[in-house]
Amino acid sequence: MKIVMIEPINISMLKIEEYRQTLEAGGHQLIAYSARAESNEEMVKRAEDADILIIANQPLPAEVINSAKNLKMISVAFTGFDHIAMDACRENDILVSNSSGYANQAVAELVFGLTIDLMRKINDSNTAVRAGKTRAGLIGNELAGKNFGIIGFGSIGQKTARIADAFGCNILVDNHKKHQAGEELGVEYLPIPELMQKSDIVSLHVPLKDSTVDLIDAEEIALMKNSSILINTARGPVVNSKALAEALNEEEIAGAGIDVFEIEPPIPKDHPLLNAKNTILTPHTAFATEEAFIKRAEIVFANIEAWLAGKPQNVVS
Repeated sequence: MKIVMIEPINISMLKIEEYRQTLEAGGHQLIAYSARAESNEEMVKRAEDADILIIANQPLPAEVINSAKNLKMISVAFTGFDHIAMDACRENDILVSNSSGYANQAVAELVFGLTIDLMRKINDSNTAVRAGKTRAGLIGNELAGKNFGIIGFGSIGQKTARIADAFGCNILVDNHKKHQAGEELGVEYLPIPELMQKSDIVSLHVPLKDSTVDLIDAEEIALMKNSSILINTARGPVVNSKALAEALNEEEIAGAGIDVFEIEPPIPKDHPLLNAKNTILTPHTAFATEEAFIKRAEIVFANIEAWLAGKPQNVVS
């Protein structure tokens, strides 16, 4: 089988060589590109003879999939797969596996980095010290005892809940689906409108699909307390950025920590959140730790080995 890593997945060349040797011992070939393709035409050329593709979060359009006549399997070095033309995969009988779970810890940790930064005004305090100011106006709030709302109670949502529990928060979860972790933590399941009303912190952990676009719009944001904050490390389009920016600028909520946008950074200078009040923005870094990248590569190649053995895993198509 010809296996093509069509874009880098943030592991060392030494690690890639280890995977290459393992695959070659089984009679397979691994080609790994060290930079992203700059056009669809270049992607078509890279993928044209591949039996298996490895891709991270670069969009993979139908044009590329349809042109790869030997393609049988795609191993996605990412949890989400909305950037892949799944209809083309189904039409061409191409199996797709993702790397769900590799960044659970990384994403959950950033949720609390953003939350604590906002609640304890860390970024503002750093600026104040450097400007020769005092703590005046920088008195923050503790997490303990706060209502921590989680929308999307999958693996990352559950990891976030466990950390929130360690901080002494009361955990509220949208009642879409119940899990064992909810029973262990004693979470309170609520409809989203009630969760938005009661929460001091709302953290989003839903996938991007038609039903979650603008899940958090002006109507939902209006339900939040003036003292509450919103954290989005899920997908950008889940939140209506314009509505959120307006609420922040009108001080209808206390702050927002945003790691994801409608497009991948760099973000246009006219994006509404760039100049919104009390906002911490990060350039889609929630998943990006060295530990997560190593775990992701392990899952990517384990998916391939499983498929080659006739026992596919982490299948999303």
